[in-house]
Amino acid sequence: MPGPRVTQGERVTLRTFETEDVPFHQRGCTNPGIRYPIGSPVRNQEEIDVGDENDGSDDFVVCLDGEAAGPGDPEKDQIQRIGMVHANDVDWRRPELAYWIAPEVHGEGYGTEAVALLVDHVFRTYAHPAVGAGAYDFNDASRGLLESLGFSEEGRIRRDRFIDGEYVDRMEYGLLREEWEDRE
Repeated sequence: MPGPRVTQGERVTLRTFETEDVPFHQRGCTNPGIRYPIGSPVRNQEEIDVGDENDGSDDFVVCLDGEAAGPGDPEKDQIQRIGMVHANDVDWRRPELAYWIAPEVHGEGYGTEAVALLVDHVFRTYAHPAVGAGAYDFNDASRGLLESLGFSEEGRIRRDRFIDGEYVDRMEYGLLREEWEDRE
């Protein structure tokens, strides 16, 4: 089960990623509705890194908390896992955000809220002047999510990854700290 609450929005909660969350993470990254849009390679349970404090990333499980779920370790029936958010390279360069939300809750706005909570977390926790994120050219939902949060397109990496039988372009996005702080 996910661990303690790190931050909470109106509807979603970010909780620490624990060893017990590896099967959820693995199921998400092998689901074609998630794996193809994020370009994730298939990995087994042992290949998914958890709990390495020196890996330079902050990893969180996106949850819908029930009324009984407190800030500590919740009981299994008190939360529903719906996705993951990550801030990679937080300890040495501009953090790169990554995220996925379960297909059964796509279009509900949970992804936007979760990524906004992650951006808040990164800017509160680290002194970086900006964060980055990427989305494949064909992934209109992910690109729209980033743009709705104020990210600006910074470039294109042509034929970056082989996904579902073809090479696809990756769009690079960035968000400056002052842009985030000055938003309405």
